Order: sequence, then C-alpha cells, then structure tokens
Amino acid sequence: MKKAGILHPDIAGLLASLGHGDGLCIADAGLPIPPGVRRVDLALVPGVPGFLTVLEALLDELVVEGAVVAEETRTRSPELYRQIVERLGDCRILTVSHEAFKQEVGATRGVVRSGECTPYANIILKSGVAF
Repeated sequence: MKKAGILHPDIAGLLASLGHGDGLCIADAGLPIPPGVRRVDLALVPGVPGFLTVLEALLDELVVEGAVVAEETRTRSPELYRQIVERLGDCRILTVSHEAFKQEVGATRGVVRSGECTPYANIILKSGVAF
C-alpha cells in the first residue's frame, strides 16, 4: 500500500499516464461525460467528495500549466471561482462558455467525477512538465 498521495488506483494510473498538455477534468455530479472518455466516478452522495477536495488532492500530485473553466463558473459560482484561482496560483486560466467546456471534455484523457452539487463546479487541468 502507498504511504501517501493518491491511493485510488484508477486516478493514480490516470495521473501517471498524462503527458505535456494533456487535459484532465474534475467534474461536478451533473456534468455530462462523453462516451469513450475515461471516467473515474468518486460521487458517493450529494457533496461527497467535494470539488475542492478532489482539486487539492490532484494539485498535490500533478504539474499544472493551465486550466479551463466555464465562464458560468465565474458568474454563477463566484466564490468557487475565487477558490479555484487561489489554489491554482500563477497558472493561466482560460474561460469558455459552458457549451464549449463540455466539448473540450471530450478531448481530455479522463474525468474524475466528484459528488459536488455547486453549479458549474468543473475544471480541466492541463498537464505541465516537471523539468
């Protein structure tokens, strides 16, 4: 058994498979996930696990060079957006319409679905490199 970090084998494998520029989506409980996109479903009950809990765990393990969020995250869930910006620090955050965001999910390497029920609690993290 691992001593620390991501213990979920599917998430650990997904993170290890990412290359430079690959996208990884963290989704709320309601985001439609396109057929054929790898899905790791963590949703247990509404709110568990929360979006920020999943985001923080992945940020501890992944080099992130940028992110994509829906414009609606900023306008409809401004406190969540503020917390995303705070956690991403200097990473570039691209905002797109929710419809464009859903299209971009189809190009990611996978989706980790949380139990979050806050509107538009979704992000695509773009993998960077550690060198």
